[in-house]
This record gives sequence, structure tokens and C-alpha cells, in this order.
Amino acid sequence: MRTAILSACLTLPLAAPGLAQDLDALPPADLLPLAQAEGKVTVYAFTSRIGRVETAFEAAYPGIDMVGFDMSSTEMIARLRSEAGAGIANADVIYVSDAPLVLSELLASGLIAPYVPPRVAAALPDSAKAPLLQQRLSTKVLMYNEESYPDGAPVGNLWDLTREEWSGKVVMVDPLQRGDYLDLMTEIVLRSDEMATAYEAAFGQPIALDEGVADAGRQFITDLFQNDVVLFGSTDDVNVAIGAKGQEAAPIGFTSYSDRRDNEDEGWALQVANEVVPANGIVFPALLALNPEGQNPAAARLAIDFLMGDDSETGGEGFAPFYVAGDWATRNDITPHPDAIPLAEFNGWQIDPQQTAPIRAEVADLILQLQ
Repeated sequence: MRTAILSACLTLPLAAPGLAQDLDALPPADLLPLAQAEGKVTVYAFTSRIGRVETAFEAAYPGIDMVGFDMSSTEMIARLRSEAGAGIANADVIYVSDAPLVLSELLASGLIAPYVPPRVAAALPDSAKAPLLQQRLSTKVLMYNEESYPDGAPVGNLWDLTREEWSGKVVMVDPLQRGDYLDLMTEIVLRSDEMATAYEAAFGQPIALDEGVADAGRQFITDLFQNDVVLFGSTDDVNVAIGAKGQEAAPIGFTSYSDRRDNEDEGWALQVANEVVPANGIVFPALLALNPEGQNPAAARLAIDFLMGDDSETGGEGFAPFYVAGDWATRNDITPHPDAIPLAEFNGWQIDPQQTAPIRAEVADLILQLQ
């Protein structure tokens, strides 16, 4: 019987779409024996927290080895393209951000496929189920050192970052290396009307655009880079620069609100600048998808179901690494984290990937010219 089940599972990636649809309808209890016959699931993940998920998943489902690969979304997208071109399907599950590129390239070209676990479908808004499953909402927002600035954020307007006193003291990851940061810069361009209003609030006069600069968003990016913004290669480096304790006048910069979870362990004092106008940054989805050519289709679906959390109020062990202030579950039956700013009160722009994708490359070209 085990041999028959295993044989069926191994042929599923090459089988008719109807068989995949049959798997899509199965609850976890029915997926489990098929997944155990497969014995393994490989997850490409854009977060190091996948390590905690591995441990919890293997404890919940003995006999299934979860192999997680932690890489940036930018690296993951390039890897998936390369592997597909070579006829390789290493990953079973894709856990990724950078929605504008993921939807317009990976999903549109069939390199990834949607899957919504039936167990949680009723608890999700339609926007979190299509075109791809959204597990949670995350951020790239302005953060500061609350030990260095105990009275609150040292700036109240994004344009303050272009003032001379912040020259060389604004930090972020290079937007040309990390898609989430490029999405942040692109959103600033898309919100140019709001940026123009914020400029007048900051400086008391309407914005005057430099020659060749089309709008207030591009002007902000230009001014920010001309004010010697400091670019790092990783979010961890940004977090240390901003959050390390013992600084008298710490830098300020863009990182993830959820990284406050590491304040105690890392000796940081990260805090979000939620009162900054016109917004403190962006809110974007963390996406889950299948590799349609993956070798472990049942285990892949079981892993995605697990990552969406169990039926408890906090999502249990599968969602525990993400049940922190700064990550908001998309499921409406998971209780918001008690230390989190409610999403409705969070001053970040929620991105629209369909609006971001068409001008993203143009914004990248601008940043390349400014570096």
C-alpha cells in the first residue's frame, strides 16, 4: 500500500490539473498520509523564522522532513527563474514577499501556483485568497532608537530626512538589492500628491521640482540620496545601526516593525515612528504559493496549511514565529497581538501590487542614477 501511495504522489506534478484540484480540496487529516509517503517538503522562505517553523512542523507531523531555505525575495525570484529555465523544481512551497514582481512575473508565467487551504478559507477576506494566498501583512517603515530619543520619534515628516541635520544619518537596505525597499521607494512616487502636501507642511511653501524631476515622490528620493542616505546590504545591519543601545544620537531609517521582537535578545531599542506624515512607510503581504512542478504536492499543501496557523486564538505553533507586534495575520479569527498597534491605526501605506509593478523599473533606474 505504501508503495502504491508513494507512486501516486510522485506522478502528481506531471498529472492532469484535476488531480491537483483534488488535493486542493483535502483537509489536513487526508493530506497527512500522502505527505508522510512523500516524506519531505522543501520551502523557499524570505524569512529566517522558517527555522522555527521547521521544528514545529516536524514535531506536529513526524515522518515529514521540512527543509527550509532562507533567502531574500529578490534572490528567491532569481533562483526560481533560473531553476525553471534549467528544468529543476527544488522547491515545493514558495514563501515570499515582493508582491508586485511575484504576481506580474512568477504567477503570470506559471512558475508558481495558488493554493488556499480549505480549513482556513472562510476566515480570510477575498483579497487574501486571490490572486495568491496572503499569510500575514508585514512592513518596511521608519524606525528610531527609543533609548536615544525617549520623547518619541525625532522627526515628524518624511521630508525631515532630507534636512541637513540628518545628512548621513538615514539608513536603509539598498533598494536595488531588496525588492521590499524598492517597493517602498515606488510607493513614495505613487503617493506624490501626499508627498507634495507634506513638503508644504514641512517647509511652509509649495514644492519646487528640480529640472527633469516629474513629481514630489521622485524629488524626495532625489533629495534623500543627495543627503547621503546610508545603504546597507541587510536588514540586520540596518537594525544594528538604528537600534543598538548606548548611542547618543542614533541614526533613523527604514526597516521592519516586527524586528522589535528581537530588541531584548539583540540589545536593541527599535521603535516605530507611527506619527510621521504622510506615512511611515509601507504595509505589504507575505505570500504563500506552490511550485506546480514540485515533487511533494501533498506535503506542500500540508505545510502551507500549517503556516496559516491552527484553530487556536493565536494560530498555535505554525504561526507562533509571526505572532508578534508588526505582523498582522490575514485570518480574521486570529486575535491581534496585544502589543501591536492595530492595523487600522498604523500609519503605513498598503501597497497595491498592480499599481507598483508598472513603474518599479523606472524607480530603480532613478535610484541607480543617484547612487
